[in-house]
Amino acid sequence: MGHNHSHDHDHGHGHTHAPANYGIAFGFGIILNTLFIIVEIIYGIIGDSLALLADAGHNVSDVLGLIIAWIAVWLGKKEPTKKRTYGYKRSSILAALFNAIFLLVAIGAIAWEAINRFSSPAPVAGKTVIIVAIVGIVINGLTALLFMAGRKNDLNIRGAFLHMAADALVSLGVVIAGFIILWTGWQWIDPMVSLVISIVIFFSTWGLLKESINLSLDAVPEGIDIHKIKEYLSGLPTILEVHDLHVWGMSTTEAALTVHLICSEIGDNDELLQKLTRELHDEFDIEHATIQIEKGTYNCSLQSDTKV
Repeated sequence: MGHNHSHDHDHGHGHTHAPANYGIAFGFGIILNTLFIIVEIIYGIIGDSLALLADAGHNVSDVLGLIIAWIAVWLGKKEPTKKRTYGYKRSSILAALFNAIFLLVAIGAIAWEAINRFSSPAPVAGKTVIIVAIVGIVINGLTALLFMAGRKNDLNIRGAFLHMAADALVSLGVVIAGFIILWTGWQWIDPMVSLVISIVIFFSTWGLLKESINLSLDAVPEGIDIHKIKEYLSGLPTILEVHDLHVWGMSTTEAALTVHLICSEIGDNDELLQKLTRELHDEFDIEHATIQIEKGTYNCSLQSDTKV
């Protein structure tokens, strides 16, 4: 019995994936944030501000996160090899997972420090810290804007966006708390604002962590409905049965599919396969489809079928 396999490699159907200009965005963001770190260190030493020096250390981790995300984008464009037949596309999933964990650790550190300051308030530095924090809002906010458009289509880009947006929020909290303390003298405002911001960032980061773990475990990517895919395949005129349907993320922007189809007509199925790969791509965002056509005369029970 003959099996037909179709591999869809057509990327010209107008779908929106990670734009090619993110190399510039990453480079710009890394340079801006590195310069900001230098400024924080200089003013931290001049003003004898431990807060600025600590924030400079935190921003080093953000630059590292951007570098890792950028490397993942670069690796994802490398050609497949005999050893790595899918290339390095999965590195974007690992980068998104790393950034999610990194963000949660940073949030935990901020929240812990905030809770400790309720019982042991630390004096908040003056106008210098506020001015530097305003610069931080501008730099981190601008960097976040560079990744805003791509955050919906690429989990790796979303991780970079959340890193920068989180830092912009933290800097905004420093400014708000600083002005309120200067006006009122209420030292508890500083840890309260930090704690609120930590909670907001946590809920944003949790989705990133959950989705990156799911993609690492070959779950169906967000936005793809495997039930609708099976309904579509089952509804085709010559298809008698659909089994061994699997959909997973090859990267944070590309999904793959494998499926066995029992067909009433076995012969030249090229036209059917072309139709399937084209429509799976256009309607369901499946970049790589492998389709096996069967007569149904042998038992596929050794294969693990998907319960859909």
